[in-house]
Amino acid sequence: MSSSLLNPPATSKSVSGVLALLWFAIVLDGFDLVVLGATIPAMLEDKNWHLTPALATQISTTGLIGMTIGALTIGFLTDRLGRRRVMIFSVSVFSVFTLLLAFTSSIPLFTLWRFLAGVGLGGALPTAIAMVTEFRPGSKAGSASTRLMTGYHVGAVATALLGMFLIDAFGWHSMFIVGAVPGLILVPLLYFFLPESPQFLKSTGRVEEAQRVAATYGLPLEDNLGSTHAAEIGESSSLSSLFKPSFRRNTIAIWGTSFMGLLLVYGLNTWLPQIMRQADYDMGNSLGFLMVLNIGAVIGLIIAGKVADTHSPRKTALLWFVFSAVFLALLAIRMPLVGLYAAVLFTGIFVFSSQVLVYAFTGENHPAKMRATAMGFSAGIGRLGAISGPILGGLLVGANLAYPWGFFAFAAVGILGALIFSTSKTLRR
Repeated sequence: MSSSLLNPPATSKSVSGVLALLWFAIVLDGFDLVVLGATIPAMLEDKNWHLTPALATQISTTGLIGMTIGALTIGFLTDRLGRRRVMIFSVSVFSVFTLLLAFTSSIPLFTLWRFLAGVGLGGALPTAIAMVTEFRPGSKAGSASTRLMTGYHVGAVATALLGMFLIDAFGWHSMFIVGAVPGLILVPLLYFFLPESPQFLKSTGRVEEAQRVAATYGLPLEDNLGSTHAAEIGESSSLSSLFKPSFRRNTIAIWGTSFMGLLLVYGLNTWLPQIMRQADYDMGNSLGFLMVLNIGAVIGLIIAGKVADTHSPRKTALLWFVFSAVFLALLAIRMPLVGLYAAVLFTGIFVFSSQVLVYAFTGENHPAKMRATAMGFSAGIGRLGAISGPILGGLLVGANLAYPWGFFAFAAVGILGALIFSTSKTLRR
């Protein structure tokens, strides 16, 4: 094998530009994470809409079903069509249909646009994590994934903050305009400036093109994990490759843990404001808790990335799920407002980076040929948990039991996540 495949060549472009484009794409995912949680209280109070908690749960669930379909299908196609093409498509679809949400006065149409926006958005996350893993390979895979996902929560914090100012002044529809326009601006930037992953190019036989991109960005092309398991996975990047003997155990652990992790993420971000309203906090504090939760997420991702680079994503994720359960249980205890904000901050630090560490583990423990497929199914199965989270929260809110029992239920989910992920094993050495 030539030395150009083994060693990083001289760099003429920095990968920082590539990572920035992917980061901004994930900011849009962060917007989606919080926008319903921020707008549902206002939508419920909008007399022109006649929205009920059950219908709000239905809208949230439909969008998450769209994301599940997007993650499973688009993530799978990424290993065949390429990371760049799928990324541009995903952001385009999400942005167009999110913009339509702002100009919809019908609940059925709103639900349809939300579903289609979810399909586009569902493919963005696994594709972005696959790309960032390949543009930051080796021992930096953990911090690369967690830094990318800070965009997820920067977007969430910005959305919660904007909601505090825009909803009263301009109505809840304005939030969807704010979420769509940046995506429409990002699409042409992705088209002109986002390169294809050199590892994808190499895995599809386009070796000379892969070498040119790798030379431009100073990236190695050798995939030791792919070489070790080449005979086992063959030429296929299909679902069946995830159940080959070397990967089967991790596939089951990743799917189960992703279900629990995204149940927590979406359950909390969809219903935290309304749960706090049931606990007699005003609207300002309820949205403030949502914002602090996601500020904690950004802090937690930075810390988790550094810890994961030293101690591995697997060990860090296990610890993070346990701490998530502890702080979720603490939220059920009445305490002074300052103490409650601190508990919400620490909850955010651990809950959100727990799931991202599962993605980091997935990325570094699958060869390039099947990486996006593994990531897509991790995110797609996880989206089933994301669907379950708002349903669980909605049932508890509707029964007037969300405070304090909702937090105990979410804490139990965190413990289950840790137990399931403990069955995984690290393949990359």
